[in-house]
Amino acid sequence: MDHTHEHHEHHEHQHDEHQQHHGHAHGGGKASWAMAAAATLHCLTGCAIGEVLGMVIGTALGWGNVGTMITAIVLAFFFGYALTLRGLLAAGIDLRTAIRVALAADTLSIAVMELIDNSVIALWPGAMDAHLSEPLFWIVLAISLAAAFVITTPVNKWMIGRGKGHAVVHQYH
Repeated sequence: MDHTHEHHEHHEHQHDEHQQHHGHAHGGGKASWAMAAAATLHCLTGCAIGEVLGMVIGTALGWGNVGTMITAIVLAFFFGYALTLRGLLAAGIDLRTAIRVALAADTLSIAVMELIDNSVIALWPGAMDAHLSEPLFWIVLAISLAAAFVITTPVNKWMIGRGKGHAVVHQYH
């Protein structure tokens, strides 16, 4: 038992130093819920920017539901990756490596987030036909993003615990 305890303390010490550097709290295990929530929130920010912008563009231009949703999804991926790239490039990583890291870190997280987000919007009665000036549009969008956050956080926790997802980004900071 002492050997396992020593190994855990050493492992946790390494993580604590790493976590303190990044401002994340580490709460036991391979990945804390706080770390997973922070990664998900980072991802959600980019997704929300792209999602809202895509919905605004599609709705404002009178596009159909499919065109609007595709635009929102493409922009969500773009802004999700862009936020990660911004941090990596600021840390001095070359563009090619930064792109590879961003793709590895964010693809599953953004995909799950977009699946949940767009499913809620598509299945909510009247949401796809709501206009920007209607409260229903914004209420359902907020609910869909909240649902995406709640469902994606455990996915990110699982990935970080296995050294994938945002754990990859942290190696480069």
